Parts: sequence; C-alpha cells; structure tokens
Amino acid sequence: MEHATGFVLPNSGHNRDAEASKMGMWLFLFTELLLFGGLFLVYMVYRLLNAADFLKASHELNVVMGTTNTIVLLVSSMTIAMSITAIQKGNKKLSIILLISTIALSMVFMVIKYFEWSAKIHHGLFPGLEAYNALTPGESLYFFLYFFMTGLHALHVIIGAIFIGVVIYRTQKNRITAENFSLTENAGLYWHLVDLIWIFLFPLLYLIH
Repeated sequence: MEHATGFVLPNSGHNRDAEASKMGMWLFLFTELLLFGGLFLVYMVYRLLNAADFLKASHELNVVMGTTNTIVLLVSSMTIAMSITAIQKGNKKLSIILLISTIALSMVFMVIKYFEWSAKIHHGLFPGLEAYNALTPGESLYFFLYFFMTGLHALHVIIGAIFIGVVIYRTQKNRITAENFSLTENAGLYWHLVDLIWIFLFPLLYLIH
C-alpha cells in the first residue's frame, strides 16, 4: 500500500489479514458462547425444577478431580498467554516450549477426565446403563447433562490441542514470527474460551452443595 507521501507502508496487507483473522475468531467464539450459554440456561432451568435430585446426584462427582482440572486449565491459559508474549519478543524457542506445555496440560486434563468418566460408567451412571435407568427422572437428567456438557467441552479441549499443535508446527517452520503471530493469538483466544467454559461448568456441576 502506498502512502500519500509516496512511501510504501510495509506489511499493511498483512495487518489487514491479521485483523480479519482475529475478527473471524471473535465471531466464531461468540457462536460458541451462544451454544454453551444455551446449555447453561437449560441446565439452570432443570436444576430449579429438580433441586433435590440434582443435589443428590452431584454427590457422585469427585470434587477433588474437578478442582484439579480447574487448576490445570488455569495454568494452561497462563502458558499459552506467555507463549504469545514470547513470540512477540522474537523468542521462538520459548514460545514453542510454552505451547508444548499447554498441550501437555490439556492431556493431563483429559486423563483426569477419563478416570472420572470411567468411575461413573463403572457405577452404571452413563445413560442407557442399568443403574442409570433405575435413577429418579431428576437424577438421570443430571447425569445426562453432565456427560453431554463435559463431553462437549472435552471435544473442544481436543480441538484446541490440535490447533495449538498446528501453531507449533508453523512456528518451527518460521511461518509464525514476531511480525506475524496472529495464528498464535487466535489459538490463545480459543484456549481461553475452553478455560472459561470449564470455569462455569465446574461450579454448576460439582459445587451444587
């Protein structure tokens, strides 16, 4: 792009692309917030209608595991934010290390979630199993929402980890640099959304009592 003085402004096209990319990510995140916001609203309505059953069913959840996963995701949000700062300062190696750390923390989250889900399935609390079918309507609804909402969130964790993996690859190939780091920022925005959703899920599901 040529300035009125006759000088060429460097990276003006790139800056427009970066802004468009970030705007697109914000619009996508808005639709995700609408999705989970709707689920939270449905959950709250049914919780008000089945307060005693939801409270009883929530005692089956492991608060220690839920708290640990909350801490894990909060730390992972910190590491990805630090990775953005690192690449902005041109520290490619540190940025990659921090991104790898974020993926490692996402794996820790999924492992904990695997054991938590396994325990519920072992006790027959997954929809369709014998123990689940013997629950009161309120309790069965609670576990249906629990598996659906945490499962959807876990899917977002997996997608986020893959997204970060792509960022790592592109950073290694010098396609992401101190002058061009919008993809890293977008990955950070997505990951912060994953964290934010869990911050709402944790008290809604685990801390009813």
